[in-house]
Amino acid sequence: MNRISDANYYTEQYMDSILIQQRLIDSVVPTTETEFFGKKYATPILMPAFSHIKNLKGRELTGLEEYSIAAKECNMLNFCGMMENEQFDNIMSTGANTVRIVKPYADREKSKDQLRYAASHGAVAVGMDIDHMFGNGGHDICMGEEMTTYTVEQLKELKALSDLPFVVKGVLSVEDALKAAEAGADAIIVSHHHGRLPYAIPPMLILPEIKKALKDTRIHIFLDCCIASGADIYKALALGADGVAIGRVMMKPLEEGGVEGVKALIRRLNDELIFCMASTGFADVASIDSSCLWIKEQYRRI
Repeated sequence: MNRISDANYYTEQYMDSILIQQRLIDSVVPTTETEFFGKKYATPILMPAFSHIKNLKGRELTGLEEYSIAAKECNMLNFCGMMENEQFDNIMSTGANTVRIVKPYADREKSKDQLRYAASHGAVAVGMDIDHMFGNGGHDICMGEEMTTYTVEQLKELKALSDLPFVVKGVLSVEDALKAAEAGADAIIVSHHHGRLPYAIPPMLILPEIKKALKDTRIHIFLDCCIASGADIYKALALGADGVAIGRVMMKPLEEGGVEGVKALIRRLNDELIFCMASTGFADVASIDSSCLWIKEQYRRI
């Protein structure tokens, strides 16, 4: 028997095991308008914190810049990942409201410099990608740069570098969610970073526990990994997410259609989300709950 260690397999299987109950009478066409960090957006769908996407099919702009333009034109919250400050300037030149997520560099001053730079050059929030702390054999090496561990106290130091909201990306347990809260995080991203950890649990599986643990806080809870449809987004929102980031589902539309390809994808996903909301009696994003979700119990703590 071949063993499947890819966490994305289990994430997709879990998401597909969640079914939606229809409730139509007295329902209305809903709105997907959402607010993050004091700004209003047209949708709870978030751009991914991608890195290293260069010019696709010989076009003038990088893929990172193209999807950032799409984020601005769709009025959605944008994210970007590992890059130098000069590349971040290019992202900011698109006019998108952007959250910069930096890596947990072993060169801690580099992490601090990038966070300060983002804060002084127009980012709406900043954060750190904690799920790149480790790799096989010890600390991770990403694009030739060594990563390291950051403690709660060190995350507090990063949070204190600016007045911007601080985001901790890569939370996949109640324990890390509570530590992120202790560090002063304004948002977390529940994620396994597209399966970095073999057999990692699905983000949607742990999401309700994290939501419950943070119920007395004002922390935004975002989620990503394997999101491919409006129904996936609906399920994440119903289980406790405030916003849901797409990821690799965007790569083909981005490569083939650039800005317009990404915008078409966002319209499709948002339309599918509206259909799911209308079909289950929810008039706005804030009112969505899990009362229409059905699932066969598959996993429990050992």
